[in-house]
Amino acid sequence: MSETGFIELRGVHKSFGANHVLRGIDVTIRPSEIFTMLGGSGSGKSVSLKHMIGLLHPDRGCVFVAGREVTDLSEEEWVDVRRRIGFVFQGAALFDSLSVYENVAYGLREHRRWPEERVTARVAECLEAVGLEDTEWLMPAELSGGMRKRVGVARAIALEPEAILYDEPTTGLDPANAGRIGELIRSLQERLRVTSVVVTHDLALCFAISHRVALLKDGHLVAEGSVEEMRRSRNADVREFLAGRAEGVSAPSTGETAHGA
Repeated sequence: MSETGFIELRGVHKSFGANHVLRGIDVTIRPSEIFTMLGGSGSGKSVSLKHMIGLLHPDRGCVFVAGREVTDLSEEEWVDVRRRIGFVFQGAALFDSLSVYENVAYGLREHRRWPEERVTARVAECLEAVGLEDTEWLMPAELSGGMRKRVGVARAIALEPEAILYDEPTTGLDPANAGRIGELIRSLQERLRVTSVVVTHDLALCFAISHRVALLKDGHLVAEGSVEEMRRSRNADVREFLAGRAEGVSAPSTGETAHGA
């Protein structure tokens, strides 16, 4: 295994019945980078993401986290690994019967033996980090879609993870709220130095935040590189995907892409 990868998939295959979703994926995510996985529906990007946190297990191949092979860990053994990785679900996956405070505090109560005053302080800190101060006692039904996503991010960072995985973080959001989520992902990476893996088909988000980008198609990783490399790629799959998604997308300046090259 490479010494530079915080999360790695090596030759990962995954099928659901006759549907062969992943066909030998090789992915290396470096520490403290924002790595974006692009692809259309059914390309295997969300399935790849779920292997990185043990929500799915490969039929063949290996998964590594922080230098440790986690491919065949039991559910109990995965608990310790997941403390190092936050996961932001596509629909935020908040507990609708719990307040914002209780949602963010949930993982702290599960995994930390802290007095309530320390939990309260950490919840407030996380909500401030995502721009949702003074929302602790609102219920999920009272939140906009963008706010729900940000509460999901606050919950994901509560345990101070080394990596955060984002599954389609801008799906269902208007462009303004999608832009705020992109800014949040980037600011958290810069402030916390977390490794960030973003699964999306949103080119605007990808261009705005990514250090490196991978394109998946039909269960294969067909291209990988910096934003600028992907934009200039002559790979037919890359050109087809960008042409199909590029309407209304503004690419970042050279200065923006350089810090991730």
